[in-house]
Amino acid sequence: MTHHPSLRDRVVLITGASRGLGREMALDLAEAGARVVLTASADSPDWQDTLAGIGPDRALGIIADAANPAEAERVVAEAEARFGRVDVLVNNAGRGMRLISETFNTVPTRFWEARPEDWRAIIEVNLNGAFYMARAVTPGMIARGFGKIINISTSDQTMVRRGYAPYGPSKAGLEAASRVWAQDLAGTGVDVNVYLPGGAADTALLPPGLDRKGADGNLLPPSIMRRGIGWLCSDQSNGVTGARFIARLWDEALEPAAAAAGARSPAVERPSIM
Repeated sequence: MTHHPSLRDRVVLITGASRGLGREMALDLAEAGARVVLTASADSPDWQDTLAGIGPDRALGIIADAANPAEAERVVAEAEARFGRVDVLVNNAGRGMRLISETFNTVPTRFWEARPEDWRAIIEVNLNGAFYMARAVTPGMIARGFGKIINISTSDQTMVRRGYAPYGPSKAGLEAASRVWAQDLAGTGVDVNVYLPGGAADTALLPPGLDRKGADGNLLPPSIMRRGIGWLCSDQSNGVTGARFIARLWDEALEPAAAAAGARSPAVERPSIM
């Protein structure tokens, strides 16, 4: 774990932070001195534990619907009222394939078997929700000449894996959006990047049971996201935009800049899906 001095009192808004990847990133940033604004879709013991683990002086918890644009505006307004600004947005809130099927990881669900309302719910949170939050924070970031948007994604093979629609396509759309946003924000001081575990993580997105593992047979701890989130939120990543970083490839034995370079996906002129 490497902490960065520029994170002291930096205001980071993390959606879907009650448990899993969001909780680990929030705890790591708070330990580095950041002030964190955390959202969750509902109150829960996990949510209360996360907030208690950080403390009221450093954390603001807000229950909000990630799929509601008005709620996104409210979250940003409350964050600014408490801490004065939002420096970094981490779009982590997401819905997984369990909404479609509790056996999706062992029995692939064909796309036409998904209920339209479940398909819509996943797209609404994973893709539209990220847009709503980014839309709400960006004007303030541009006005201040500084900001970072970090969109949490999934492995590229998951985006096109059989039985993983609409989750995979929702993340492919988020990565495409991230690339567009980075270009739209060029020269403003606001950076947009993608960050992902690099494999299935041990979170509630996977069903419980003996088959609780990724397609490659592995299961990553949620804490793997601590490896690079500090660098991505810190001044060391200023000017780095339109990039994709994989936590599994982040070598903590290296200096942060070298670790980031090793975890960065090669840039391509035009992504290929088919």
